[in-house]
Amino acid sequence: MTALQGDPGSITPREPVRFLVFSASLRAASLNSRLARLTAGTIEQHGGTVDLASMEDFDASSYDQDTQDSDGFPPGAEEFRRRLEANDAFVIASPEYNSSMPGLLKNAIDWVSRYRPQPFNARHGLLLSASPSMVGGNRGLWALRVPLEHLGARVFPDMFSLAQAHQALAADGRIINTQLSDRFEQTIVAFMDLVEAAKHYPCAKKAWFEFLGEHPNAATAREE
Repeated sequence: MTALQGDPGSITPREPVRFLVFSASLRAASLNSRLARLTAGTIEQHGGTVDLASMEDFDASSYDQDTQDSDGFPPGAEEFRRRLEANDAFVIASPEYNSSMPGLLKNAIDWVSRYRPQPFNARHGLLLSASPSMVGGNRGLWALRVPLEHLGARVFPDMFSLAQAHQALAADGRIINTQLSDRFEQTIVAFMDLVEAAKHYPCAKKAWFEFLGEHPNAATAREE
């Protein structure tokens, strides 16, 4: 059950929607892993189904086309693809490394981008971050949007970055500041509403094609 946006007093059942949620950090005490768990609980509270994963599930050796051609895809890439395709949308809580995304996350995206059909295409995504810094890891999310949107992911316009997260998260995992907590929940619910509408209430389908002047061949076909 979920409260309808714009009408907090009304409750309506939500149509079935599944969300892959994971943190892009391997660190045991990761602030982003705590944010991912809070996200999972919030989604479930508002009627969604959650597949809570770990970045360890998707870790793989550095992408190498020679390795792909000779050995196929590594288990981490296979698992990432499988779980993306098993869910309607994905939520990533990603730390910021040197004003960008973690290398292991970009590597996982690079591996999965080689599958056909390519599973990020037309799949909705929400980006979150948590950091002890004053910017909350937000610069890394802007960098992360680039490859995901290039691959056709429908990345939600609103992102949520929790600044000074080491002080902002309580021991029980909630966001201490009421205003920030409300904004976090509103962001999650708005994203859920969009995914639900896209899955269950499509009014129209659109397709677009980009032609850069070259004809597809073995070299250019790997670009999307």
